[in-house]
This record gives sequence, structure tokens and C-alpha cells, in this order.
Amino acid sequence: MQASLYLIPVTLGDTEHRRVLPDYNRDVILGIRHFIVENVRTARRFLKKVEPSIVIDDLTFYELNKHTSPEQVAGYLNPLAQGESVGVISEAGCPAVADPGADVVAIAQRKHYRVVPLVGPSSIILSVMASGFNGQSFAFHGYLPIDAAERTSTIKKLEGRIYAENQTQLFIETPYRNRKLAEELIRTCRPSTKLCIASNITCADECIQTRPVKDWAGKLPDFDKKPTIFLIYK
Repeated sequence: MQASLYLIPVTLGDTEHRRVLPDYNRDVILGIRHFIVENVRTARRFLKKVEPSIVIDDLTFYELNKHTSPEQVAGYLNPLAQGESVGVISEAGCPAVADPGADVVAIAQRKHYRVVPLVGPSSIILSVMASGFNGQSFAFHGYLPIDAAERTSTIKKLEGRIYAENQTQLFIETPYRNRKLAEELIRTCRPSTKLCIASNITCADECIQTRPVKDWAGKLPDFDKKPTIFLIYK
């Protein structure tokens, strides 16, 4: 196996990994001894779920967070220069998509290392698939501004792009503020604008519903503290 940087998806929530991850991913994982991860504890737990026989103490973990310098990240890739593959594991879903793993991939590309994305669940793609919205043109914006006035202005601008560019708009919020954002969307958007709320995707209590904004008033689902993606379209 050619030494490569493997981008290893993990489950979204407590989903049984066999439901959303191919067996091939397990085969790749078994050939890797170096992992760049957001959180060592959860990464170790994930690897044990994928293959209980893995000896965790035989593996090397490099933690990647907002305090990790570019020099440290570059050092994490040293095994590739020695012919050993490296895996990247995020906290949920696919590495390098709305995820600090993108910094690792950028350095690997500059150094001309082989980068291999593995198949796995992406809440962004899955929510677009299930929304009924435009899947040929869409934009993911991550978190909206915290400042109330700025957030309202941003929502209005994104809604404008729906009608001007025929483009689906996606964004997320810290789970405990889901309801506050949903209520603001109901207040701010046109009554006819469609809002899809996609919560706990792939999990046992998954809920993905699309309705005109006016029809959401007083009918919001129980999505407090649950990872949720919001999509708006015309």
C-alpha cells in the first residue's frame, strides 16, 4: 500500500458504524499506525469500535486543534516521508469538510503526498439529498454571526441568493442554540421561503423535514442539543 494521507470518516452520533462505513475503511485503518485527530479519547474509542482487536498502545496520535501551529501539523506528516501512511480522524463525519483537517490536507498537497478520501457520512451532503432543494448549486456557510443584528442581515443576504442565484443555502448552529436560530429564521425569512431542518442525521432519532417558513411557526421539532443543519431555498 502506497504511503498516503487517508481521510477517515466517522459516524455522526452513536450510529452503528457498519450502517454508514464500508468494510474497506476498516482494512485501511488496520494498515495505519499514525493518526492525526481532533480528540485522542474519542478517536481511540472509534478505532476500537471499528476493530476491537486493535492494540491502541501500538498507535501514535497527534492532536489537531485551534492551538496547533502549521509547523506542528507539518511534523505530523513526517511518517509519510518514511513510507508510512497517516490517517486523519475528525470528531464527526468527513475530515477536512468544515473541519481543521483541511489544514493537514493543504500541507500534504503542497508536499505532493498522496491524499485519499474514504467514503463515509457527510451531514452536509445527506441534508441536501433529503431536503428536496437544489442539489446542483448549494453553499455551506458554517456558523452564522453571533451578533444579532449581523446575523439577521446575513440571513437576509443568504435568502436573497436563493431567489437571485437559484442556490440552496446551508448553515449550522451550536446545538443548544438551534431553537433560537430556527425562530429567527421564521421571523426574518419570507413566509413562502422553504426551510429544511435536518437533525441527528443517520441516528435513531433522525428528523429531516422541509416546510415553508410560515408552516414552522409553533411546530418546531425537539432538536435541542442535537447536531442540526438548516437549509433554505425557494
